[in-house]
Amino acid sequence: MTLLSFVEELPDPDRSLAVLNRTEPEHVSELLEATFPEEDVPTIERVADDEDEDVVLLVEDGEVVARSPMGALGEQLLYVNSDIFRTGTRDLEDVVVPDVLLAMDEQPFHLRGYPESDREKLVLITISRLIERRAWEAGEGTLRASFQNLARIEDEKGTYEVYRSLVDTDVDVHLYGTADELPPEELRGIVHAGDTADFRRSWFVLFDPPSSGEDAIALVAYETEPRTWRGFWTYDPVRVQRIERYVEREL
Repeated sequence: MTLLSFVEELPDPDRSLAVLNRTEPEHVSELLEATFPEEDVPTIERVADDEDEDVVLLVEDGEVVARSPMGALGEQLLYVNSDIFRTGTRDLEDVVVPDVLLAMDEQPFHLRGYPESDREKLVLITISRLIERRAWEAGEGTLRASFQNLARIEDEKGTYEVYRSLVDTDVDVHLYGTADELPPEELRGIVHAGDTADFRRSWFVLFDPPSSGEDAIALVAYETEPRTWRGFWTYDPVRVQRIERYVEREL
């Protein structure tokens, strides 16, 4: 068993994105399609007389489960790239996740990194920052994060600043990955280094709040091929606890 097992156990929900009454340039729709793979969450366009312009709906089993203005989706996701997080241009307190993305929990994704795609991986990065923000705002609880290679923490200015902020709180911060060198002392938290497949291939961020509640959240992604991940995130406290128990036991 590896962390990939948690992805494989999920059913594939029948979800799609519907862009209503688009007045934005066609390039905006192309960005949306490039961000969410067709095989996971396909995108369609519709004209609806009873709806506002430039609205994006998340539809599941024929029912609308979330909506976001195209402008909000663009500002937070479509018009940016991963550099905004790597460089620290967007601070933790500025991380906002549009409703249609928040509602994609337990959606199995197949996402590619650069150069195959410069958009898809941003979905996982955005949710990772959301989890880190929740932990930072709570100021206590347990955060577990895997970086595949622990050197990434220091190599990426934005990631360094996020975890520097987190270790200054009462959150128990656990860091996982392979390591030729340990992270800088001021970022240590509790370091778990190893060389098994889970250390080398898994990317997870998990927040277990101090008391059971709706703030529990976990993202799990597994690199099945170079720069290709299968992953999901969940708000289900039972599933979060199962993932955490596995991480505690195996890594």
